[in-house]
Amino acid sequence: MSFFKNKNYRTDFKIKLLTAFVTVLLIVFMFPTGETIESEVNVGSIWIQDDLIASKTFEILKDAETYKKERQAAAARVLPVFIRDDNVARASLDSLKRYNKFLQQRLSKEEFFKYIPLSNSSAEIFYRFKRNPASFGNLQIRSFRNLLNLSEELIKRIYQRGLIDQSYQDIKRDSITVRQGKYERIYPKTFFFDISSVSEFIESYLRANAGNNDELVSALTEYILYFLKPNINFSYDDTQMAIQIAMDRVPKVIGIVNENERIVAKHDRITPEIKQKIDSYRIAKGEEITYLGKITQSIGKFLHVGIILLPFILYIYLFRKKIYNDNVRILLISIVFLFVSFFAYLIYQLDLPVEAELLVPVAASSMLLTIIFDSRVGFYGTVVTALIVAGLRGNDYIFAVMNIVAGALAAYTVRDIKNRNQIFRSFIFILMGYFISIVAFGLERFDTLNQMGFSLIYAASNALISPVLTYGLIIFIEKIFAITTDLTLLELTDFNHPLLKELARKAPGTFNHSMVIGTMVESAAEEISANPILARVGAYYHDIGKLIEPTGFVENQTGTENIHDKLKPEESVKIIIDHVVKGIELAKEYNLPQEIIDFIPMHHGTMVIKYFYEKAKELYGEANVKIDGYRYKGPKPNTKETALVMIADACESTVRAMTDPTPQKIENVIDNIIEDRISDGQLDNSTLTFRDIKKIRESFKNILIGQHHKRIRYPKQDEMENNKKEG
Repeated sequence: MSFFKNKNYRTDFKIKLLTAFVTVLLIVFMFPTGETIESEVNVGSIWIQDDLIASKTFEILKDAETYKKERQAAAARVLPVFIRDDNVARASLDSLKRYNKFLQQRLSKEEFFKYIPLSNSSAEIFYRFKRNPASFGNLQIRSFRNLLNLSEELIKRIYQRGLIDQSYQDIKRDSITVRQGKYERIYPKTFFFDISSVSEFIESYLRANAGNNDELVSALTEYILYFLKPNINFSYDDTQMAIQIAMDRVPKVIGIVNENERIVAKHDRITPEIKQKIDSYRIAKGEEITYLGKITQSIGKFLHVGIILLPFILYIYLFRKKIYNDNVRILLISIVFLFVSFFAYLIYQLDLPVEAELLVPVAASSMLLTIIFDSRVGFYGTVVTALIVAGLRGNDYIFAVMNIVAGALAAYTVRDIKNRNQIFRSFIFILMGYFISIVAFGLERFDTLNQMGFSLIYAASNALISPVLTYGLIIFIEKIFAITTDLTLLELTDFNHPLLKELARKAPGTFNHSMVIGTMVESAAEEISANPILARVGAYYHDIGKLIEPTGFVENQTGTENIHDKLKPEESVKIIIDHVVKGIELAKEYNLPQEIIDFIPMHHGTMVIKYFYEKAKELYGEANVKIDGYRYKGPKPNTKETALVMIADACESTVRAMTDPTPQKIENVIDNIIEDRISDGQLDNSTLTFRDIKKIRESFKNILIGQHHKRIRYPKQDEMENNKKEG
């Protein structure tokens, strides 16, 4: 991840240009090629342009779904193709005859058992029959020779009919095509034997012509099956070729529109037939495009995508400088756009049903951009993504509107996300957005209930997938791009975090101080449109460096003794300044995000530690004291949130130290602290405006005055405070 940590790469303007250029180029490559890009028309809408006249004669192409179904039906009608090979029959019969001749020779029992291709039990039966046929009872055959001749006669009969190499159950059709040489015929599959039926036929034939001896019938059946090989074999290649030929014979066209013939008149309603003509005309015009035309069209597509992205780029440049100045964030936005675009391209290429376009996860991109950045970036990103995928679908206005509605609602549901489980509540809102859009446009186009129902099924799938996809991707994005989302910040507010637990145990005063500041800055951040969660988490962790030496800070000193009373000013200053250095080290050790680490040095900026600076001047003389030795190292706050913590830290500490905090005194303290930070230039880099400063003043006053208001003393309270009861 060294690339993401390299500041030059993160801010280089050339990288921004390259990212934008490559993003547009990749999206252009996904646009439909060949066809002229015109507005998509939908059945039921009104043609508001001038009469559309054909500039050339063209064929009316069938609807893609209809053509696909017809091809599938043609393929389904093709019968499986089998090849009849009589050479197999001749070879099997010749082999049987040679073996029969061999077995009739004078063979010893050992030779007979060695060479006969039968199981031992069947070989034993054959041998006994050869030696003494009479021992098998009154049979129609009287000799071993007759038995072997019967096997030859039987195998001839089988091959005259034919033996296929598949079982009847494996052949899904009732009939098959059988090819022999140049000729082919269609037969019922049961016209031929399969391996099961041929065994039954052999056994039946033998009982009728040899005798009803089970042992002999079984042995002879085994013997014949050994030599029997299928002579009608299934041909996968020929079957696939036949399927392809049948599919290719399905006509693509249903008619012709002649040159100068009117395709649709102005104010006519678009019917399915008219839509087919318009779509066919667009494709026909696309086929006319020359090489030069393709180049100019590509330039047009590039400009098309560019003008979609331009308003978003201007918005980021003018109003989201933090994003604009970070190439990693720009790259992340680009990846989100490309991811959704590729998904739309993939669905288009797979030639799925038209309703499948509703699976494009525009809503997921809306949620990702909102969680990573903010709701405005999420909404504007939704519009851009919806327009891009609509362009990929042939400038489909309806598709764009559907995704803008669903995506906007998805962004709305996660704009103030409190935990990761909240993502899954987006399902209802995404589905609602698609439902309203599908019904609205469906009624306008006279869609059937079935059509709208199928669209809703795909929309529901998208509504379910988008939150899951968002949940999964956000984890990887946070890790890979070192992005801190509000989800990460919310997890850091858990008081069970090791650093907060240690702070509460070792430095309870600092912990309480941090919690109060967290409340102050969160409220003020909402008033000035800063990030309340970031401000609160920054306040929680801004003083974690005090864990190293908690008694060096007055809020953690439970007794009356202050260790700084015995230390030199420069020693005290080192302890004070070290809490910033140690805090940064602890934050890195516990892998806190950089956005939180920034609060640790920035909440003091480059302020002078005045108490010890004045003490040093009294001890050593002003001329002998260098002010830089008593100044925090900075940097100054560079965001509204870090500036809020700086002001709140000083205000809360000062008011807490007051002996008699009246509302007027508290107000004066807050005003003086803010003016002191402004005059010292500590807020120059924070982007706070005077209007923001006014709102911060009011917010801090209300909270601190509320915390330190006077209360009625209980009866005998002095006695309770000063005397301890015995026993």
